[in-house]
Parts: sequence; structure tokens; C-alpha cells
Amino acid sequence: MRFRIYKRKVLILTLVVAACGFVLWSSNGRQRKNEAFSPPLLDAEPARGAGARAGDHPAVSVGIRRGSNESAAPLVAVHNRPEYLKLLLDSLRKAQGIDNVFINQLIAGVDFCPVLQVFFPFSIQLYPNEFPGTDPRDCPRDVEKNAALQMGCINAEYPDSFGHYREAKFSQTKHHWWWKLHFVWERVKVLRDYAGLILFLEEDHYLAPDFYHVFKKMWQLKQQECPECDVLSLGTYTAIRSFYGVADKVDVKTWKSTEHNMGLALTRDAYQKLIECTDTFCTYDDYNWDWTLQYLTVSCLPKFWKVLVPQVPRIFHAGDCGMHHQKTCRPSTQSAQIESLLNNNKQYLFPETLTISEKFMAALSPPRKNGGWGDIRDHELCKSYRRLQ
Repeated sequence: MRFRIYKRKVLILTLVVAACGFVLWSSNGRQRKNEAFSPPLLDAEPARGAGARAGDHPAVSVGIRRGSNESAAPLVAVHNRPEYLKLLLDSLRKAQGIDNVFINQLIAGVDFCPVLQVFFPFSIQLYPNEFPGTDPRDCPRDVEKNAALQMGCINAEYPDSFGHYREAKFSQTKHHWWWKLHFVWERVKVLRDYAGLILFLEEDHYLAPDFYHVFKKMWQLKQQECPECDVLSLGTYTAIRSFYGVADKVDVKTWKSTEHNMGLALTRDAYQKLIECTDTFCTYDDYNWDWTLQYLTVSCLPKFWKVLVPQVPRIFHAGDCGMHHQKTCRPSTQSAQIESLLNNNKQYLFPETLTISEKFMAALSPPRKNGGWGDIRDHELCKSYRRLQ
């Protein structure tokens, strides 16, 4: 789904690399009638809900209250697959306690909570023919450096570690993640004094009905029994058929980008340590934000990350197509499989308590870089987000 604003009479395509913020109320908080705060840094008004006309506020619509430090502020990354975003929103709609949550909307389709919608200002949709999009003068991906120098293409000096030149559609994912990390902590004034968690979600994630229930208990467990845990994750990619005997168990492990990048939750303290590694993050030759984070945990951060993660995932990856996959997207099939798993185990959801079952900390070696991030323009733009705050 696309929509337009005019830049200077401005062209923008939404739901393409939009960082969508949403702020959780405290679990017992209720919105008083007509009480909402527009974020001071955004020209926005409270969202009207499903009955609003799409053209009323095309760029941003907001309804926000200050969140409790005992709650969380989830942040949804939305790219160009609205069919998966709809699945994520459907799973959120079914989650218990969701009426106490602020969440972005699929344009104007969410009718169960107010919203805050934020747009990534450096999207390749805004710069289709210039950096950070694809400049016609850029070097072709597979041209050799000597040939590129003879051609005179503008980034000839900066291939990646494997001799390839940048592809904007891949480069922008890392830009987007680092920018939204800064934006949500530094530019959303309602979160300026917030000491809780930011929960990172993506459009092709699917959440269990008890995700918020478990998430709150994990946060309490971290504070009481694992203060040294740096981050939380709502689950891994490990397949599980029965939740019996493990639905109330969580583990403490060494954070791995290939296992714990879904439903990643960060505190302000974790964020502040990350931004001290801005130069390393922005120059490491890997276009994947999560693999780059893995590198930071063994190179720049004071210590490797400890993650608190449930043995039964409360988050599922519904999108086995897209940037890293060549499969045909079948969101309805994937959601049906997830819903079947949850229905077959519904008696084990909403555990009364959580216990730490295992603490397994293993030393990690630096990951193998994937390239795609050799262009000095990407490095400098990435570093600039910290100055923009």
C-alpha cells in the first residue's frame, strides 16, 4: 500500500521503511476522554481510529500518553509488505492487555489503540535517483575496482570487502535500524524520562496472545534475578510443538544475532552503550544491523550481551520471503500454521510465574562479515544520525 505527500509539494511513499513507534501505557492506566499529547517534535494530532478519513493527516497521526517505566515501548519497523503488517496487527489485537497499548496503525485501520507514526527521512523512496538511493553515476555492483576507476563512477574507491559496490535496497536496512534507535530514545519527547524497555518488532512478526503478559514478567525477572542481563528477546527461531512443562521457563544466554534478533528489547542503558560504538557500527562492513550488533558485542561493547529469553517463543517469524529469501510470500498460510500451534497449546499460555531454567554463557568469536557496507557515504550518513539528535 502506498500513499503520497508532496515535498515542496513533497512525494513520500509510506509503509516503505517507516519507523512506527508505539508507547505502552502502564498496565492499570486508562486514557481519560479527550486526553492526548502530540509529540512536540512532530506536527501531529491524535489519531481518529478506523473511522478517520485517510486524507485527514497523511503524514503522521498520533495519540500518546506518558508510559510507566514498568511497561514497554514497542517500535515496529515497516517496509513494503502491508499484508504481513496486517498479520502483526491482528496478532496484537488478540493479545491480552492490548487495550492499554499505543501502537502504529496500518494507515487508519487500527481501532483498538491510539497511534504514533514516524517516517524515516532518508528512505530510498524519497531519493530514488541520488544517494541514499541509487545514483545513476554509482558503480554497478559487480564491476571490478580498476574498471570502476576507469569508468569514473562516483563510488569507485569504495567497494566492500568482497569487491562489490553498494546496493541501496540492502544498505538502507542498516540505516533504518540505527536511525530509529536514535529517534525513539532521543527525539520522542514523551519518552525523554522513560526508563523502561523499547521492544523492536518488524512487520513480518507474529505475536502470541500472552506476549505482553510474559514480557512484563520477564522485565520483573530481569530486575529481580538477572540485573546483569543486557537485553530481552521474546523468542528464538527454534521450532517447538508442545509448550507443556516449558511455557513458564526462561533462559539466560549469550546473545546471538541469528537466534535472538526477534522481539529484541533494550533499556536506555543498553542504548547509551550502543551509541558509544557509533563509529564501529557505522563502518563495519555488513549491511545487516543484527550481525553488526553481534560484532559490537565482541569488539566494542564493555562485554558480550546476556539475553533473557523464553523457552517457548512469544514471537514468530511469519515472513519467510523478502530480502533474504526467494520464496513466494504466503502470509495467510504462515499465519494459519502459527495460529494452529498456539491453539493446540493455549492451555499453557499466560503462566502465573516465570522461572529461570538455565544460564548458559558461551564465549563468541567475531562473526563473519557479509559485506554490502563499504561505501563511505553510508558510513558518514550513519554517523550523522547521532548528531541529528
